[in-house]
Amino acid sequence: MAGVTDTPSPMHDAEVRVDTALVTRLLTEQGPQWAQLPPRLLRHSGTDNAMVRLGDTLVARLPRIGWAAADVAKEARWLPVLAPRLPLPVPEPLFTGVPGAGYPFAWAVYRWLPGVDAGVDTVRDEQELARALAAFIRVLQATPLPAGEGPVGSRRVPLAERDAATRDAIGACAALGFLNEGAALSIWEAALNAPPHAGPPVWLHADLKPGNLLAHGGQLSAVIDWGALTLGDPAVDLQPAWNLLGPVGRAAFREALGVEDAAWARGRGWALSVSVIALPYYRHTNPGLAGVCRDTLRALLGG
Repeated sequence: MAGVTDTPSPMHDAEVRVDTALVTRLLTEQGPQWAQLPPRLLRHSGTDNAMVRLGDTLVARLPRIGWAAADVAKEARWLPVLAPRLPLPVPEPLFTGVPGAGYPFAWAVYRWLPGVDAGVDTVRDEQELARALAAFIRVLQATPLPAGEGPVGSRRVPLAERDAATRDAIGACAALGFLNEGAALSIWEAALNAPPHAGPPVWLHADLKPGNLLAHGGQLSAVIDWGALTLGDPAVDLQPAWNLLGPVGRAAFREALGVEDAAWARGRGWALSVSVIALPYYRHTNPGLAGVCRDTLRALLGG
């Protein structure tokens, strides 16, 4: 994980501020066995949750904003189901707290996963990273679907349902000088016109990007932040081809997953849509994420 900071500036108008004193109060009330552990607020590029390190082995995760509050229960429900099947570690929920101490949402304590943000500059080989991530995605997508309703996330929808928001965001990014509007629209329209996913939905992490992938010892070591977990089009989890990997890694990633042209086009559309919507919103309040979005757009548009 990244470094330590004081209470950061808010990223959302309705954001709930989280600091170490709040976490200590919550632990004293609900998890006294951990209340004496020294808390450290972590700096990271996540938008929905504050992360507070508890000693050397634990971390508390607290939603910053109402739209992320339900993700605490989602992770507690589904991560124990997925974890035994997956080839890399994922967060292990140890405790789910309830609103208290002036804090309005459920929150959770997890076991700490060591590592740094995975990327081409923190692993020993980009193609190895690409193949390891592809192997993880293959196993995740092959995991049997739940008998009843599975986890629900905003990225389970067809791309067409994001059309208006994406076109507006492309215009906003073009006005700010972040991209060529015509080139971006060409990618977007190709994604919309690609044949849709014809099979059943699959398990999706749905937010695979720098910051949610950890490296340790020069290798991909863990996949974290499962708040977007859902079932849907496997193309959603192709986004690391552009938000994480360079051209060599991108080719290895596609080959390892055996992605055909229609899914590749939809994956490009997802990477574009997510980046153009996030970039204007977070360009001042979350420079780390804004940088990822700009890098993704450069990779997509070839600039």
